[in-house]
Amino acid sequence: MLKKFVQERKTFVVYGFAETKGKSLYNSAAIVGYDGTEGLYRKIHLFDREKLVFEPGDLPFQVFGSPWGRIGVMVCFDWYFPEAARTLAVRGAQLIAHPSNLVLPNCPEGIRTRCLENRVFAATANRIGTEDRGERPLTYIGLSQITSTKGEVLYRASTDTASVGVVDVDLDEAEKKSINARNDLLKDRRPDMYA
Repeated sequence: MLKKFVQERKTFVVYGFAETKGKSLYNSAAIVGYDGTEGLYRKIHLFDREKLVFEPGDLPFQVFGSPWGRIGVMVCFDWYFPEAARTLAVRGAQLIAHPSNLVLPNCPEGIRTRCLENRVFAATANRIGTEDRGERPLTYIGLSQITSTKGEVLYRASTDTASVGVVDVDLDEAEKKSINARNDLLKDRRPDMYA
């Protein structure tokens, strides 16, 4: 059904799901494109009680090609780790697709920083509402957003209303890593000094 949807609309979809593999359970995201692109990412940075249910991801951060540009995928709490977005940027991502169940209030502003420091776009899709999980309820912050390479919020949803945001962007903007004539965000990196 999803393949039919993306083919009819000539689009790509990135979505999160609970994946079983053998005896392991992963918090995963898949990418499906109308051109036949299919990919899988397993969340590497587990949050709070996820550690009681899921295994940490065993697949590296990946970048997938599309007719519009290169898409990297991270899930929810991965945003909290600068290395996640940086790895995707170094591997050529122009857009980071970020399906989420965010409960921490600082993610929307944090994603702005990830985009600014890597000069990538990001599309964060988050939940709204409260879910009773028995021990304690989880309230999702909403605030899905689309962020520019300069850290500008191009679209932000509300905290409590389901909505869809559409923004036209030129993913080639993510190729511009220079800050000035002498500084480039990726070329100026010194990995030999970061250990």
